[in-house]
Amino acid sequence: MKKLGFIGGGNMAEALMAGLLQNRVFAPADLIASDVDAARRSRLKRRLKVATTADNPAVIREARAILLAVKPQNIDEVLVELAGAMGSGGDGDNRAARAIAPKDRLFISIAAGITIARLTAGLGHGARVIRVMPNAPAMVGQGMAAMVRAPGASKADEAFALRIFRAVGDAVALIDEHQLDAVTALSGSGPAYVYLFVKAMSDAGVAEGLDPALAVRMALKTIRGAEENMRRSTMDAAELIRIVASPGGTTEAALRKFAAAGFSDIVAGALHAAADRSRELGRG
Repeated sequence: MKKLGFIGGGNMAEALMAGLLQNRVFAPADLIASDVDAARRSRLKRRLKVATTADNPAVIREARAILLAVKPQNIDEVLVELAGAMGSGGDGDNRAARAIAPKDRLFISIAAGITIARLTAGLGHGARVIRVMPNAPAMVGQGMAAMVRAPGASKADEAFALRIFRAVGDAVALIDEHQLDAVTALSGSGPAYVYLFVKAMSDAGVAEGLDPALAVRMALKTIRGAEENMRRSTMDAAELIRIVASPGGTTEAALRKFAAAGFSDIVAGALHAAADRSRELGRG
């Protein structure tokens, strides 16, 4: 059997497969992916040399662990299909699938906002489920993922899931599923906030007379350098800000403008809105 199957072969699934193969966590023969789009299947087969199919139940039959990489709005129909593939009914074509119980497979979901309760209810009693919130930088090997396992999943299942997501960055296991809404708001949606900030910085640089390409280059390098400095430093953010912001200097003038505009409140409000939307998605 395959060690890992993907239901959905989009960008995140492709990034995960590429990271797993590049880091030799799995070989191409260990993976299988399904997708409704023939072009996506062709790309995965050509680029990664993995098995592909248009048949989601085939992934259930052929892989010990299943990664659900479908959009939240499509999750319910996929769960119905997978539960049917594991059910006791069906015709002769499904005979091989009849013996599969929900506890016989590990299901790892990256569908944003979809709760463990909703996943286990859809897949069937005793399903081994791990809910994960990854983020887009996984596509360049710099992802951040957080996960929570359902009561039916074991510590070994959790360790398996951590191996997958650490192949494309970092990953942590949490106990409280409610924290995943905050994770979604912070790291799941977070890359878009950084892109927005880079755009705002570079646009302002252009308004002050810089060439557009140079402004973007300088903004990106500044953010990367600040991130590396902060990660290596033992000081917290407030201390690092004080080092850069000399009294009466240019940085202090900019920080006062941020404060007057309520920058911290804007960020907090944005994250709260994202977390609320995550909770809404979970309720369906």
